[in-house]
Amino acid sequence: MCCHGPSLHTPKKQTTFRITGPSLRHRFLGPTQRSGDLRGYPAPVSPNLHLRPCVKATEKECGVGGQLHCLRRTLNTGVSPTLGRALGTPGRPAPSSSVLALDPNSFLQDAWSDQKGQVHLDSQQDYQLLRAQRTPEGLSLLFKRPFGTCDPEDYVIEDGTVHLVYGILEEPLRALETINTSGLQTGLQRVQLLKPNISIPALPADVRTMEIRAPDVLIPGQVTTYWCHMTELPEGFSRHHIIMYEPIVTEGNEALVHHMEVFQCAAEFQSFPQFSGPCDSKMKPERLNYCRHVLAAWALGAKAFYYPEEAGLAFGGPGSSRFLRLEVHYHNPLKIKGRRDSSGIRLYYTATLRRFDAGILELGLVYTPVMAVPPQETAFVLSGYCTDKCTQLALPPSGIHIFASQLHTHLAGRKVVTVLARDGCEMEVVNRDDHYSPHFQEIRMLKKVVSVHPGDVLITSCTYNTEDRKLATVGGFGILEEMCVNYVHYYPRSQLELCKSAVDPGFLQKFFHLVNRFNSEEVCTCPQASVPEQFASVPWNSFNRQVLGALYGFAPISVHCNKSSAVRFQGEWDRQPLPEIISKLEEPSPHCAASRRQSPAGPAVVSIGEGEG
Repeated sequence: MCCHGPSLHTPKKQTTFRITGPSLRHRFLGPTQRSGDLRGYPAPVSPNLHLRPCVKATEKECGVGGQLHCLRRTLNTGVSPTLGRALGTPGRPAPSSSVLALDPNSFLQDAWSDQKGQVHLDSQQDYQLLRAQRTPEGLSLLFKRPFGTCDPEDYVIEDGTVHLVYGILEEPLRALETINTSGLQTGLQRVQLLKPNISIPALPADVRTMEIRAPDVLIPGQVTTYWCHMTELPEGFSRHHIIMYEPIVTEGNEALVHHMEVFQCAAEFQSFPQFSGPCDSKMKPERLNYCRHVLAAWALGAKAFYYPEEAGLAFGGPGSSRFLRLEVHYHNPLKIKGRRDSSGIRLYYTATLRRFDAGILELGLVYTPVMAVPPQETAFVLSGYCTDKCTQLALPPSGIHIFASQLHTHLAGRKVVTVLARDGCEMEVVNRDDHYSPHFQEIRMLKKVVSVHPGDVLITSCTYNTEDRKLATVGGFGILEEMCVNYVHYYPRSQLELCKSAVDPGFLQKFFHLVNRFNSEEVCTCPQASVPEQFASVPWNSFNRQVLGALYGFAPISVHCNKSSAVRFQGEWDRQPLPEIISKLEEPSPHCAASRRQSPAGPAVVSIGEGEG
């Protein structure tokens, strides 16, 4: 019998938005339903349009009377040059729930767009206008809507990423139905609307900073580069706690710097050679592979990260290496040459040690081509396991407590979730993003600290979309290869640095042999053929797709249960059985009354007042 944690059903809550801008007439705004259609890097075009989501728990707390005691965040809205770039494949805009302000009569209406981009008035009007007023910045609208409306045409506002899309009309329109989103100038802002109500801790008076940069790197003119740069702490650097860190990205290189990590080297070695160059260079000293203890990790879209007041990440002092390795992933799809970069991470640290030493644990899939996604897939799932055997061996008896999480995939990733299981039963979600974007990889504080005990299992699953690809997408470091990772921040620190898995390579070879038996095309199973070459030879009919998916669901796995020295804990880790899960958590879904009354489809008249906003 399994006793589950809290229900995953979506509560009936409200979200409130404030929109300000020089002129809000002839605009529409809406969260898209399909994050997979949002690709590319948005380029800022309309910096004067601001979205301030004010999120509260209940309708009463965020009511019509305007008593909105809610956090307001100004979002600098980015906009893509064309709709095709903002919404994915041209001619296939995603369905969305939209809010529109139209001239000449200034109406605010709830609408939705179909697959052809045509806008339709929603039969269920769920947006409620609270206030409209002129401010020094222009016209300001304040409106609200329940998180889950039970309207099939509406987007369910959840804890993960929300893609806010706005469009600007060239001239006033007489009727809503004359709008087609495929012809609009549009903008996109990725946000997490439902952030936990956690205040930013104040920095202590003795806080100091340290910048870990790779100085004056000439970015190679190739799509993917991992750059490694060695540095070291000062002689005699005593034990400190890192309590905050933030990215330093060279101006003009924001679209090239994909992610960065600072690693501390293994204390067993007295010295490490200096090196600054591509991480896959034959000139890179082998000893640098023993620099695997993560001190800081940043990815595209993330802001500054603060540790909770009770914890900090320890570095320096006895038993700690002075040597650090900065790793920068450059994504250069246009193969730009001659660009210089000095990006890195700024550490904020204190000599006043906190109660707990924090740690960062890497969960998910090993970076290996044996984990692959067939082409032309809309939602192919791969899962990585941190097994009960590993947590039983590596975690302290009292367990660890996860307080933050950063999800990570490359370009095909659409959903990511990590679930905690105990005694064969899924107990609770650690972190989930059903509208994940590889261009928005925040480190997110959890609403509830998740405790992991020895013997627990952590399952990280990623859903991929490869509709636009002709060959299989294999796991690896390249931007067109894939990853499935969750960096969890926790305390107290343990020796466990990485807990991931991949399918047993021998069982994957059985898949290739099976393909040869049932297909006319031959997949080379000779030792000289690499796994990517083998996957490239597979004819991707429905049979081969289903067999590969089934293989990943039952075949034994190779488990990486690693220390910060990149050495596995002692034990047998190859050909391990998949953890048995006998009870799974329900998928989140809104509570919808069977006889919910539809509200009238009439528009809300915008009555403009004066005020400071």
